[in-house]
Amino acid sequence: MTEPTHDEAHGGALGSRLNWLRAAVLGANDGIVSTAGLVVGVAGATGARAALLTAGLAGLLAGSMSMAAGEYVSVSTQRDSELAALAMEKRELREQPEAELEELTELLERRGLSRDVAREAAVQLTERDALKAHARVELGIDPDDLTNPWHAAWASFLAFTVGALLPLLAIVLPPAHLRLPVTVVSVLAALALTGWSSARLGAADPGRAVLRNVAGGALAMGVTYAAGSLLGAVGV
Repeated sequence: MTEPTHDEAHGGALGSRLNWLRAAVLGANDGIVSTAGLVVGVAGATGARAALLTAGLAGLLAGSMSMAAGEYVSVSTQRDSELAALAMEKRELREQPEAELEELTELLERRGLSRDVAREAAVQLTERDALKAHARVELGIDPDDLTNPWHAAWASFLAFTVGALLPLLAIVLPPAHLRLPVTVVSVLAALALTGWSSARLGAADPGRAVLRNVAGGALAMGVTYAAGSLLGAVGV
């Protein structure tokens, strides 16, 4: 009889993958909205292609670098906290192993195991790899899969850049009389897609997520276009 195979990700691996996908979708969404608001606002003041391209590129670069830097700092702080917690746990295991074994037993009991089974499991886990056992059960950390700030920074940079390219290309490539409608339609369609994607990843209602995303993007473009038109009218 052929043994069944299970290739799908489970537990922490699946959760980590979903978090990365959700972050990528939200990063792309930020790129779409912020760049669309910028170029549409400039379009309200001037129809010069050079001005639109300059504004769009500046927004893309500034936004992507800001996202990358922010994600790097955030994840670096998280990684530092994880390493500090692991170092403390390692010291406690070295200085008071019996107390740590009892602590692990109690943690396993709280997860539904009987006292005897929890004790036996704690002993076996400790003998195999005490630090890894405490890290996973007590701290919720996988020592073999700590967060990587560089991965997070590059992911945010790329996601924002991909999202920002859509409104940038939509505002500079079409003929002058079609730039604004093409940009608005393409941006709203992209926001509907990212709203649907984020809802599906989070097992939420896609309809409300799409509506919120599209309404927010439309409001952002409307406000910046009105501001740009006002500034253009007064010659600023």
